Amino acid sequence: MPLINRPRTGEIPTEPGVYKWRDKTGRVIYVGKAKNLRARLTSYFQDVGNLHPRTATMVTTAATVEWTVVKTEVEALQLEYSWIKEYDPRFNVKYRDDKSYPWLAVTVGEEFPRVMVGRGAKRRGTRYFGPYSHAWAIRETVDILLRVFPMRSCSNGVFKRSGQIGRPCLLGYIDKCSAPCVGKVSAEEHRAIVDDFCEFMAGRTTAFTRRIEKEMYAASEALDFEKAARLRDDLGALHKALEKQAVVLGDGADADVIALAEDPLEVAVQIFHVRGGRIRGQRGWVADRTDEGGPAELVEQFLLQMYAGVTADEARDAVPREVLVPALPPDLGTFEELLGGLRGSRVDIRVPQRGDKRTLQETVERNAKEALALHKTKRASDLTTRNLALAEIAEALELDEAPLRIECYDVSHLQGTEIVASMVVFEDGLSRKGEYRRFVIKDQDGSDDVKAMHEVITRRFKRLLDEQATSEMRPGSDEHGPMLVDPDTGRPRKFAYAPGLVVVDGGAPQVAAAQRALDELGIDDIPVCGLAKRLEEVWVPGEEDPVILPRTSEGLYLLQRVRDEAHRFAITHHRNRRSQSMVESVLDDIPGLGEVRRKTLLRHFGSLKKLRDASAEELAVVPGIGPRTASAIKDAVALDDAKRSARRKNAHHD
Repeated sequence: MPLINRPRTGEIPTEPGVYKWRDKTGRVIYVGKAKNLRARLTSYFQDVGNLHPRTATMVTTAATVEWTVVKTEVEALQLEYSWIKEYDPRFNVKYRDDKSYPWLAVTVGEEFPRVMVGRGAKRRGTRYFGPYSHAWAIRETVDILLRVFPMRSCSNGVFKRSGQIGRPCLLGYIDKCSAPCVGKVSAEEHRAIVDDFCEFMAGRTTAFTRRIEKEMYAASEALDFEKAARLRDDLGALHKALEKQAVVLGDGADADVIALAEDPLEVAVQIFHVRGGRIRGQRGWVADRTDEGGPAELVEQFLLQMYAGVTADEARDAVPREVLVPALPPDLGTFEELLGGLRGSRVDIRVPQRGDKRTLQETVERNAKEALALHKTKRASDLTTRNLALAEIAEALELDEAPLRIECYDVSHLQGTEIVASMVVFEDGLSRKGEYRRFVIKDQDGSDDVKAMHEVITRRFKRLLDEQATSEMRPGSDEHGPMLVDPDTGRPRKFAYAPGLVVVDGGAPQVAAAQRALDELGIDDIPVCGLAKRLEEVWVPGEEDPVILPRTSEGLYLLQRVRDEAHRFAITHHRNRRSQSMVESVLDDIPGLGEVRRKTLLRHFGSLKKLRDASAEELAVVPGIGPRTASAIKDAVALDDAKRSARRKNAHHD
């Protein structure tokens, strides 16, 4: 149950649980767990001067605290992870990768699994290996291994096309694919090849090399020298692939080696994934420190965010038998129980003291220190710069406080048609892409930039008022306002947070339109400004002259970044809608081709160009598109191409 300000000590339970701090708008700003909720929470209620500066900032920002009691400490860890992932609290350390690492993926959920190199989020039904530092290195390794494990590596389109024409692709002819597309091997035989490949990539390599050696010698003794030579080359390919993965631990260890390098503001983390004694993957990134915890607490947060979200399908590969850390987490037994439950067997978390494992962790630690030093060189005083930029904006616009949340709006159209708008959000000087929004302007007839800006500001802030009005109210809501979260899902409402500053892409007319929209809604506590492109002038409502910021101003640089991001987002939205409308115009008159099938076509091919280039056979394999409709589509595209060509010729002659 949520409580206002400091709860009475007797009201706080002494059981283990998880607690949330909220600010005055109801937004979760910190999530923590405790073995004893009363002891942990009362430690916050002391003289602010005795608290660590970051903790003091959190406590003074917070308005309420609430908690949930759980039965065990493992349940507390799992709930803490869920809440951190759901609410993204600003005062929790966020171990987020600053790079997109390539994975080696095997689509084991398909009838004929495919091996590929990709990036981004993991998908269900796919087994992953890595991550790796360089995509080219893993592609080179896969190319070598396909000689020994000739599994499918082609795209779904190539696979279907080969099956239709009855001929395999080039890899099938050079024996780097067993060609299941044309029935050279059955699904079961291909699955066996895939399983062997996955076992090899998982580190169980000795059995394969010994088996190939045995088969090679047997073929030689049987005087089948051609087979023996092929097996010799396969064995060489395996050794070449293994050479690319250095042996670091001689006992075939299955471990993740973690090291940290920290300073008062940031922490760099490096992790080496060791499987079968070899380094199978490496990752590293830098995070802002927002808590006062030392190495043990930082390790605890890292372990929670690294492993707690692992699914049952991923657990065997993602959770190793051993986790080597620079400091033991405070709740060591609880974490070992959590990871052991995920893996299905015992997991040891320990600090290596001597030998190869200690040497390896020192190597990982050097990598972390070098990464932090490089990061600080690249971003020289970036945190200070962001704070300086916000302070300069507040001073130039005479704001009461620095605008921690900035929303920027831009309008995009093509000669007054297909008018759209974008909203981008920056918090603490950094973009929050998850809170970006797109708008399609309703008044498309005769609307210009000014009218469109008035409409989008009206719609956004009318939604703000509506969501605030329907938000669940906490006790004492007259003092602290509404809880800006959905009471059914517990998630933040999409438009529930008011910005500290509204920026519009444009000059005095656009600024006046935005201010008029806010005035009509009765909103008088949200400042507005505009940034004109020509001279980079900052316009404010009701002023005849713009505010001129120095060209070297960090505040102007931040406003430019915000404006340019809004412009990019609006242009992208506009181009997507134009592409869709062009597809619809070309395909409008084809009998039996409705809106659903048109969207299916565009989704299948990804762009109008690829749709134009597709053959009738490729069109016919799209769900809902038969040979007759495919032929009609090709005729329509050909007719449209002829018209476009004629228009170009006429324009050239004119």
